[in-house]
Amino acid sequence: MGVSNNITAVLNFIALMASIPIIASGVWLASKPDNECIHTFRWHVLILGIFILLGSITSFIGAYWNKQGLLAFYLCCMAILIALLLFLLVFAFIVTRPDGSYAVPGRGYRESRIDGFSAWLRNHVTDSRSWNRIRMCLADSDVCIKLTQDYITADQFFNSHITPLQSGCCKPPTACGYNYVNPILWISPVNPMADPDCYLWNNDQNQLCYNCNACKAGLLGKLRKEWRKANIILVVAVVVLIWVYLIACSAYKNAKTEDLFRRYKRGWV
Repeated sequence: MGVSNNITAVLNFIALMASIPIIASGVWLASKPDNECIHTFRWHVLILGIFILLGSITSFIGAYWNKQGLLAFYLCCMAILIALLLFLLVFAFIVTRPDGSYAVPGRGYRESRIDGFSAWLRNHVTDSRSWNRIRMCLADSDVCIKLTQDYITADQFFNSHITPLQSGCCKPPTACGYNYVNPILWISPVNPMADPDCYLWNNDQNQLCYNCNACKAGLLGKLRKEWRKANIILVVAVVVLIWVYLIACSAYKNAKTEDLFRRYKRGWV
């Protein structure tokens, strides 16, 4: 029984270590400017990581001091947390699978079409009620201002690999034919008929293209890119957690069996 408890303690130390990249992924996602403006996606991964960390600590204590009640509680809670994390992973993979970005001839960056992303993302991020708040949050951030510090000439900017958010919100669509002055200052063409967003562009730093569909698409593209990166780390962490959980269940079962056998043997004697 002591050996089983030691195994469980070691396994849950591994689970504790596995929770660290989950928490780090949650912090990374929450710190991104786009996620700062979208509270719907901001804290889920971080909260799950913290709960897994607390559960691992609880199980480690239970195994070290032979508290079978704590171990049983841990196994129940961890099953729920792993299920929630799996659900979050599958859901994030499904809603971020469509990619609305496309290459622009003669440009290093890509642009995005809003109808190229999943309907769920469009409905929960770019609806009029949510977008008014998001737009003001983006306007208050330094997402676009940073471009003027990084790029000076037109060639530098056109060959850059700016983020989807910057590509959609900080400049007019390339098809509009605006003339470059600096990354957030453009001269209007005589007849910008190519896209409805052409009429929404404004050189005012508080407006720019924040009202454009291109900006909404850029935000969705940035979210997609970040979540796809985070999913790689989360998949590895989930595999480790499931492996640890299955072995911990086996060790707990063996410990209970040994305990019952020991009690039975004492009663027989």
